[in-house]
Amino acid sequence: MNEFKNAKEAYDNTPIPAELSERVRAGVREGKARYRARRGRTLRRWGATAACFAVLLAGLNLSPTIAKAAAEVPVLGGLFQVLTFVDYDKTEDGIHYDVTVPQLEAEGDLAGKVNAVIQEKVDAHLAKAQQDWDDYREAFFATGGTEEEWADREMDVIVDYEIKSQSESRVSFVVTFAEGWVSSMEERYYYNLDLSEDRDLTLRDCLGENWVETCNAAIERQIAESVDEEGFTFFFAPEEGGFTTVDETTGFYVREDGTVVVCFPEYSIAAGAAGIPEFPIN
Repeated sequence: MNEFKNAKEAYDNTPIPAELSERVRAGVREGKARYRARRGRTLRRWGATAACFAVLLAGLNLSPTIAKAAAEVPVLGGLFQVLTFVDYDKTEDGIHYDVTVPQLEAEGDLAGKVNAVIQEKVDAHLAKAQQDWDDYREAFFATGGTEEEWADREMDVIVDYEIKSQSESRVSFVVTFAEGWVSSMEERYYYNLDLSEDRDLTLRDCLGENWVETCNAAIERQIAESVDEEGFTFFFAPEEGGFTTVDETTGFYVREDGTVVVCFPEYSIAAGAAGIPEFPIN
């Protein structure tokens, strides 16, 4: 927990050169102007270039040297940037923290709301991990464990994110939280944003009015295809808590090729061995 707080304080306290800050804002404004000028035409993808830019800006608030040097680099025009807000890998008091937190930079209110939600989830995850570790330690010694045996114990706490796709106006990314000893149970949160409209994207936006029927048919087909010759599948039957239908709360992300992938939490519709079930909607 202290490492996270220290990293955040370092981020907040490292000044970014005024000229760079203005260049970032100018780049966003330029991107918005270019987007509006080309509205109605197919959007040009700039994934590789934007990814390089995100890597560059990941260190802006972590190193004054990088921040100063970056002021000399041209800023791309775009409606948004996804930056790495905090990034550290540290073991403290038996807990191995591997934490990478994203931050969205864009005009409008949506970016700030998304950043606040992600930060709230990160804080809650780290606090829960610390409490779980303390509870485990107490139970370990209460049941006869020794200091020597405890010295070998370590818990992994992970926060990470992955950009699944992005264009000049839209981004789809996943933030993963995990905690565990030998194996970790993961929780994933999916963010699909239209920065030109300053709103969340929905399955209806991506798949049309019949999105429920389209998703259900594709998922049911793939579950049926998972049954082996002996009739075994990791997926639960509907009457046993298995898949029944998608709804507005169903998680999803969008691949670079535009394919929508619907996702369900671990253990929700299948045995743990299935991991986090994902279904491309083709």
